[in-house]
Amino acid sequence: MIDLHVHTTASDGQYTPSQIIEMASSKNIGVIAITDHDTVAGISEGEAAAKKAGITFVAGTELNINFPTGEFHLLGLGFKQISPSLTLLLDTLVKNRETRNAQIIEKMRSEGVDITLEEIQSDFPDTVIGRPHFAAELVKKKVVKTRQQAFDRFLAKGRPWYVQRVGSNLDEAIVAIKESGGIPVIAHPMSLYLSWGKLPDALQDFYDRGVMGLEAFHPGARVTECLRLEEVAHKIGYFVTAGSDFHGEKIRADRKLGHTCGGRKIEDDVWEKIKDIIL
Repeated sequence: MIDLHVHTTASDGQYTPSQIIEMASSKNIGVIAITDHDTVAGISEGEAAAKKAGITFVAGTELNINFPTGEFHLLGLGFKQISPSLTLLLDTLVKNRETRNAQIIEKMRSEGVDITLEEIQSDFPDTVIGRPHFAAELVKKKVVKTRQQAFDRFLAKGRPWYVQRVGSNLDEAIVAIKESGGIPVIAHPMSLYLSWGKLPDALQDFYDRGVMGLEAFHPGARVTECLRLEEVAHKIGYFVTAGSDFHGEKIRADRKLGHTCGGRKIEDDVWEKIKDIIL
């Protein structure tokens, strides 16, 4: 088994990079990519743990990209080094996230929730703070019963405490990933919220601009959708990846390490087709 889309405590995951590698080893996962949101902070720890465990490690990240509809996330897989351009891009994304977090706090406090950013940072040290952490804090303060309820009532798009993210320019992100020796891959393309009539043209445009891979298999999509994405990807020229987008059971109980859409195991043959491109 393999998994090319995993999150750790370096962003919004439940487990440290070392714990993720330990879990992967126990599940006979031979290849794993750590792809934390807008950071590469977990790579060194994950790589060292993977080396000890005899697991092939893929250094990565998941970047938020500005896009008019839905969410556009771009994976960078297989970094050989972290280029100055990627460092600058990540620093900008962190600053944008900090501004957004302050705005979310302001919205909460204006409606009577006694909460501070310092409080959340204390509960989640050495972590890129995002909405899952706000949701956890709301559960702790008994504002809601579950994290999902926090999103459904307050934090999801269109809800009262939602603040739009400011992401990266796609072309700049592609350059930064490639200058770091990595491969740009579109994560969970159904999240773009484009109709099947518009999606192929958009994917062709992204490919022409330098995106190389498509995460056709993701647990957020139905199996039939994933198979259709795979077909579109091959027609355009993308290589295809698969991931669990695992964050941990307490954060997303429906996602399991090493499994993708429909609960399917991510088999080694996915890696065999693309390893020479990524490594």
